[in-house]
Amino acid sequence: MSIRISYPYEVKMKAVQMKFAGVPTKQILTALNSQNSTQVETWTC
Repeated sequence: MSIRISYPYEVKMKAVQMKFAGVPTKQILTALNSQNSTQVETWTC
């Protein structure tokens, strides 16, 4: 069974800002120590 990870609001907002600035998703994941690219896409919808 997988573990559910809850990200702080600040991390989510940083990811959204980076995405709208044109930073690739893979680079965002590395910068924010995340493993789930789908989550970043969900935050930026």
